[in-house]
Amino acid sequence: MRCLYQKIPAGVGSSGAIPRLSSKDERRVLETGARWAVQEGYGHPEDLHYTEEGGCLAGADADEVSARARERGSTQLGTLGGGNHFVELDVIDEVFLPEVAAAFGLEAGNLAIFIHSGSRGLGYQVCDDFLAVMGKAMRKYDIQLPDRQLACAPLDSEEGRRYLAAMAGAANYAWANRQVMMGLAERALLETLDISPRELGFRLVYDVCHNIAKFEDHLVEGREQRLCVHRKGATRAFPPGAAQVPDAYREVGQPVLIPGDMGTGSYVLAGTQRAMEESFGSSCHGAGRVKSRTQALKSAQGRDLFLEMKERGVTLMASGRRTVAEEMPEAYKNIHLVVDAIERAGISRKVARLRPVGVVKG
Repeated sequence: MRCLYQKIPAGVGSSGAIPRLSSKDERRVLETGARWAVQEGYGHPEDLHYTEEGGCLAGADADEVSARARERGSTQLGTLGGGNHFVELDVIDEVFLPEVAAAFGLEAGNLAIFIHSGSRGLGYQVCDDFLAVMGKAMRKYDIQLPDRQLACAPLDSEEGRRYLAAMAGAANYAWANRQVMMGLAERALLETLDISPRELGFRLVYDVCHNIAKFEDHLVEGREQRLCVHRKGATRAFPPGAAQVPDAYREVGQPVLIPGDMGTGSYVLAGTQRAMEESFGSSCHGAGRVKSRTQALKSAQGRDLFLEMKERGVTLMASGRRTVAEEMPEAYKNIHLVVDAIERAGISRKVARLRPVGVVKG
């Protein structure tokens, strides 16, 4: 865990995982996504087969990403960030569907690395920039909404097209960011355990995004339509047979990754046909909070959360106590109940449960 923590910078504003990106390289990241990271030696070409959209969302235009956003992104590639982002070392604790787990390469007792992060300051700045653009667009197109954060514009408007191009760039940055972190995690394990890549057997199960808008074909009232599906705090859950699912998983469905809190565990599920019928091929993205960050900070006063995690059998590495307090286990819903609800609703099937033994937080 110390080596993972040293190789993958964590915390708000963290940087320095790799050399500062040149303008040319950052443009390549924004327009080619995870492919850039693989070409630079982070991970393996086959990883792209197990990444949603092959790790690159079409239509990205680096020129629609502001200079401020690009500046923030130039030093943060390969970094974890803060908030609810994490790198977790997990034991595959229980397998519910052996055949599906075998297709995913998950075996009870083996270790897994679970990474949750996104487009860092670059993506945050893209959002901030376009909130201002959309605010003006709403007045222009006479759109009334109760909250500034819901700001929007028609898809076929100039503002809508510009936003989609910038958002695709941020998504590509996020895929590249996770790809670099995955490569750094593999290096940490090889270095610390002093074994060969063959002995380690490190491979990507799946990289799936959330907080993204994508064009997809779905049945609406019995008729197939091209839709813009915006998954906010949600993740894709495509079924067996879907063309977008990797060949190796085509018979069992797309892996669905649902993390819980840092002391309880996470789940790997598989998408279903019911999800296509009920939720536009979507599942929830995580357990969800029951306490705000302010409430969690109050609850953590006087407690040694690092010791509490150690008593749970989890080694915790973090850049500060504040984030640990904000992300304390009690701040989140019971992941087991959340996943049971997802399965009972029929929109994903439980494949395996992961138990954390080490966690890196921002």
